[in-house]
Amino acid sequence: MNKRTSAIALGLAIVAVLVLYSTTYTVNFHEIAIRTRFGEASGVERNAGLHFKWPFFIDNVTKIDRRKQLAESPLVQTATADGLQVVVQAYLFWQVKDTDADAQAFIKSYPSVDEASKDLEQALAGAVKAVAGFRFDELVGPNARLADAEKAILAGVAAATKTGIEPVSVGLAQVVLPQKTTVSVLSRMSEVQNTLARLESAKAASQAEALKSQANSQADTIRAFAAQWAARIEAKGNEEASVYYERMKEHAELATFLAWIDAMKAGLRGSTTFVGDTTTAPFHLLDLGSPVDASGIPQPRRTSSRTDKPATLGAAGENAGMSAESSTQTTASSEEAGR
Repeated sequence: MNKRTSAIALGLAIVAVLVLYSTTYTVNFHEIAIRTRFGEASGVERNAGLHFKWPFFIDNVTKIDRRKQLAESPLVQTATADGLQVVVQAYLFWQVKDTDADAQAFIKSYPSVDEASKDLEQALAGAVKAVAGFRFDELVGPNARLADAEKAILAGVAAATKTGIEPVSVGLAQVVLPQKTTVSVLSRMSEVQNTLARLESAKAASQAEALKSQANSQADTIRAFAAQWAARIEAKGNEEASVYYERMKEHAELATFLAWIDAMKAGLRGSTTFVGDTTTAPFHLLDLGSPVDASGIPQPRRTSSRTDKPATLGAAGENAGMSAESSTQTTASSEEAGR
């Protein structure tokens, strides 16, 4: 009796579990549930949690993920507007449309989200060829128009998709060149860079020539001004010196004496050793026996009237010595030479 009761209770529990399983379903926060009754759409459930339905073959529930899905195209080779062959890969973010009618239409078109992704990958592979409307430098580099290219691809995907799917955004994952195209592009880039370098070189040479011409013009102006100014200074100096020349004419002997002293100072400057004739000007000033005129200015001796006397001057011009083989030795400092 107890065994029979236990078996009945176990059977009832199994039936209750089966009934509960077949009459309830749960919806996650990121899902929507589409109910069909006898194969016909009967409603859409968006609220997360536990919900009830008719059991077994009466009601059927299909859940759809409402989050954005990712689909990637295979590598597709196509030509750009400027004739270059490129290999392009794109990615697509999509989701099921939010309205009940679109969700029900999606279930009729695709059995699952994975099947829809596979179909969208093929549509994306065809839409990627829209890059053929752009030049290569519009796909890469600082002047790229990637946003326009992605819009064109997105429009192509939207035109190829079935109802219930909403393409959200498209991006270009890769834009690469095949090996042969790479060599061609590099050659073209090299030519462009060489052309730019030649233009910059010519521009720099032109600017340098202009600067050189400007500098020469300024230098000529400065030289002309300096020459004019020097001529004025020279004329003024000659004008002022003429006064002293007139005075020197009145005292010619004094002027000659001062000239001899200047010559002595110039000749005995620094460390100097002098061997010469002290009977001739201006070195006669070192000969204390030189005759003097009426004004008391020493005069050079006549070389025919006496024996020439060599003189030796040394030690920085501070001491001056004279020697003669025959008789007279006279020593005088360079300071005494200015008497």
